Amino acid sequence: MDKTESLLTAPAVTAPPAPPAPEPVPVAAEPRPPRPDPGWTRPALAVLLLATGVLYLWGLGASGWANSFYSAAAQAGAESWKAFFYGSSDAANSITVDKTPASLWLMALSVRIFGLSSWSILVPQALLGVATVGALYATVRRWYGPVAGLLAGAVLALTPVATLMFRFNNPDALLVLLLVLAGYATVRAVETAGTRWIVLAGALVGLGFLTKMLQAFLVVPVFAGVYLLAAPTGLGRRIRQLLLAGLGLVVAAGSWVAVVELVPTSARPYIGGSQGNSILELTLGYNGLGRITGNEEGSVGGGRAGGGGPFSGQTGWLRMFDTEVGGQISWLLPAALILLVAGLALAGRAPRTDRRRAGLLLWGGWLLVTGLIFSFMSGIFHAYYTVALAPAVGAVVGAGAVLLWRERDATPGPVGAHEPGVPTEPVPGAATPGTRAGRRGLLATVTLAAALAVTACWSWRLLGRSPDWYPWLRTVVLVGGLAAAVLVVLAGRLPRRVVPVVLVLGAATALAGPAGYALQTAATPHTGSIPSAGPAVQGGFGPGRGGFPGARMPAGAQFPGFPGGPNGQLPGGQLPGAPGGNQIGQNGGTGQFPGLPGGTGLPTGVPGGLPGQAAGGDGRAQGGGAMGGLLDSRAPSAELKALLERDAEDYTWVAATIGSNNASGYQLATGRPVMAIGGFNGSDPSPTLAQFQAYVADGRIHWFVGGGGFRANGGSSAAQEIAAWVAETFESQTVDGVTVHDLSSGQEG
Repeated sequence: MDKTESLLTAPAVTAPPAPPAPEPVPVAAEPRPPRPDPGWTRPALAVLLLATGVLYLWGLGASGWANSFYSAAAQAGAESWKAFFYGSSDAANSITVDKTPASLWLMALSVRIFGLSSWSILVPQALLGVATVGALYATVRRWYGPVAGLLAGAVLALTPVATLMFRFNNPDALLVLLLVLAGYATVRAVETAGTRWIVLAGALVGLGFLTKMLQAFLVVPVFAGVYLLAAPTGLGRRIRQLLLAGLGLVVAAGSWVAVVELVPTSARPYIGGSQGNSILELTLGYNGLGRITGNEEGSVGGGRAGGGGPFSGQTGWLRMFDTEVGGQISWLLPAALILLVAGLALAGRAPRTDRRRAGLLLWGGWLLVTGLIFSFMSGIFHAYYTVALAPAVGAVVGAGAVLLWRERDATPGPVGAHEPGVPTEPVPGAATPGTRAGRRGLLATVTLAAALAVTACWSWRLLGRSPDWYPWLRTVVLVGGLAAAVLVVLAGRLPRRVVPVVLVLGAATALAGPAGYALQTAATPHTGSIPSAGPAVQGGFGPGRGGFPGARMPAGAQFPGFPGGPNGQLPGGQLPGAPGGNQIGQNGGTGQFPGLPGGTGLPTGVPGGLPGQAAGGDGRAQGGGAMGGLLDSRAPSAELKALLERDAEDYTWVAATIGSNNASGYQLATGRPVMAIGGFNGSDPSPTLAQFQAYVADGRIHWFVGGGGFRANGGSSAAQEIAAWVAETFESQTVDGVTVHDLSSGQEG
């Protein structure tokens, strides 16, 4: 048998079974040839960014040190790399601020380069705002086109609380930029199931943690859920990618935390805001779950269900619309909710990878999750926190308005049709080109008109809370908005060249109210720890120029939870339990709070009591900080400044005083380290009495400056013990109404 025959007669070899077919991988439609943006897009974007820069930069120096608590830390970081790394309040590294330090790093670097000034501290914040508007535009534009991106950017730029915070030096400015960039990275990851992009998103959120701790994590379930739903790859790969993104978040956020926890406490500053000198305690307690539950040991109290805390307002579904918060963020919030629901309804049964739905879920989830937590958190809440909602409101309004208009216009143009290299998807249910919209188009038209009408009515209501502030604007917004809503319904019957005018009218009236508030905010200097955007409102605090927003509280206003009883009153009303029954807000009143070190809380003899009152109404009355330096810094007189600077080079700290804001005013004035006893509230056990006595014995502290501090919710009594020991041990002198003790004298009082 020859070789050929043997091959033919040999038994057949059984082939191995074929492997099972892999899981089908949804793939987006092939992209059409890229189409460039319309020629007007880049000039329009340039105008938007330039106008935003002018709004955020104009007259910026009028706010001085803004929040001196952070300005002093930036000054310290510019002088000491150790203070820079830890975010110390002073260059001698006695205690840190009560936040992670990323936002301080930018300011400290600016101060190192350009020197200490209001501009070197605040300009980086304004530039962060311009960058945030640009990043939001780029993100929204990718899936919804340039018109949606421009509208989203304009809404963000003109949101009053955004104008406030991008002209201020709180951590919120950097936090918002990092979260928007994380949103952009998530969008890019969803487009191509790109591992690098989703890991970058996690790392950016981690940097957000280093800016303002757990608040940055509010968007994590939203970003992860959207990627898990819409990324065009298999489920197993999506899960693995999200785990890698989580690793990126942990590395970015946890590396600094690990260093702080591993370094011996003797080799680093005390962690401000904690009772146990622990960054983990600060993360999970005072700045973490405590903000949700209200259990914040050492704080000044939070909100209460059905009631209100002194700094938090009333919790509940309508918190974002109430007197204190409404004018900051809620102008377009009703419209955003309407457009979100309508946009998701339009998506219907679109494929899993539908980008239109994914984008609405991303921004709408950001808005709902963050907004609900802000509404119901029982811990300390300030109205300016709502700047974190501004990008989501802008994105939902921009994307939703464009989607509804496309549906109304019966245009089957794909999502992202103008974006080079972006896969296109047909709009489900769109009418045939050249035909009028059917029922869906009619519903889209009515919904868009309803969003305009609701915005006009709500703006009219918000403007009515400041009846003496340009009352004509209220009428213009209402009439113009309702007219625009009617014209949108009739747009199909109008000449084609008139339709753009209708759209411009609608956008202008929708943005007129927040734009007016934003301009007023930019024209008003803001200082202290609790700034507020816009003009004064009836029943509210008004624009922030002192420790309290505006420091313009109605006489006899009650603040549940203040020391001395449930109805503590500020100003113009007696605080129950105050020694001697002294009244706050009266000329010459001592303004004493029970339980404060040395029995003092407000500077004695300050005309008008709290800053911002009848005398010294600029919010910085005669060197006294609001609430005795709790919420705003003291600006020392020339005589006191000269006293503190005497032989300053011979001491580690030229002075020590209770409370970080108290210390910050003296530190910024002298350029020398000032020890903040007890941290922000004066309730941290830093230093202990024994440690303070050792510093004095070693000749490291020259002066003790009286006043400051506020214990209302537990915390350490070390500050009171130190103040009592100083009063018993050293003679006092009064300099321009401020009591000081020379700790180098060694003389008993």
